[in-house]
Amino acid sequence: MMRIDTRQIILGNVAPLGMERVELLAALGRVLAQDVTAPWDMPNYDSSAMDGFAVRSADCAVEGAILRVAGYIPAGGSVSGPVLPGCAVRIMTGAMVPRGCDAVVPLEKTVEADGRVTILAPVRQRQHIRFRGEDAATGDTLLTTGTVIQAKEIGLLASFGKAVVPVYRKARVAVLSTGDELVELGESPAAGQVINSNALYLAAAIRELGAEPIILSIARDNRESHRENIREGLKADALITSAGVSSGDRDFVRAVLAESGVRQILGKDDFRGGGPKAFGMKGDTPVFSLPGKPTSTMIVFEEIVRPALLKMMGHRQGIPLYFHETLRGAVCKKTTGPSVRSTRDSRQVRGAYGRM
Repeated sequence: MMRIDTRQIILGNVAPLGMERVELLAALGRVLAQDVTAPWDMPNYDSSAMDGFAVRSADCAVEGAILRVAGYIPAGGSVSGPVLPGCAVRIMTGAMVPRGCDAVVPLEKTVEADGRVTILAPVRQRQHIRFRGEDAATGDTLLTTGTVIQAKEIGLLASFGKAVVPVYRKARVAVLSTGDELVELGESPAAGQVINSNALYLAAAIRELGAEPIILSIARDNRESHRENIREGLKADALITSAGVSSGDRDFVRAVLAESGVRQILGKDDFRGGGPKAFGMKGDTPVFSLPGKPTSTMIVFEEIVRPALLKMMGHRQGIPLYFHETLRGAVCKKTTGPSVRSTRDSRQVRGAYGRM
């Protein structure tokens, strides 16, 4: 596991990207960049919560009251003038409660015949009415900055007419794999070659976060190829490199990053486990140098890159939390010698994500 202070150093160097306004459906999965307040009361009129009859509760204080049916209000409709004493109006769910009425009686509590309705039970004032402003009053905060917009937030925003939403910008993340041994997906690797799977994993993981991956050409084992690709990668909001971070005669990543103006903040000696890695900044652009082994790439991405990218896109949750569990079954690892078995072993497991 990475030391927690290295992750905090990285998070301390990145900040949310700028705000943009997008159409409502395009905001799904994005992070709200400003508080959203109610532009009107919700509901914006007193409405019926049931199909039934709008009545004056004073006319229905006892069981068996008989009222004259004076009209009908469908959803979206209304009646002119107030309802007079001794009268009721048939009303549908969501319809505006007419003036003079202060309660709604459900259909199943009534019997209608010959232009009259019998109320089968005493009526309480205000029953089965959704009153204006009951859900939200004008100016109330509906959603706060930092909210991740999901389907329920889309529905809420739509109900208040929010066709355009302020969200944090998606991070554009360049992905650079290095090494002469790499071939692209679709090519048949020759002896000593491997498919550039890291680029596809990283692109998928970046897209899974809601960011936009940019897969660069493979940087071959020479400085010029590295310079060209790193120059292009630094145009993005963040750059992730894979492999070439160690000290071999073909490991050019750190040297070319330094030539390109990237200030190294953390080197391989600042991390624990996961293979050689580094972190630096060029201006506001973070650069994550990951190891080349695919499993190490995945682990390091989860540990330090994912939380940083989430923070850049306005998320408040993103640091993996950990808990310990004990294996209940045997674990066998193949080795060049005798197999190694463990029947009980405490393992660290990633749980939910915590606050930044």
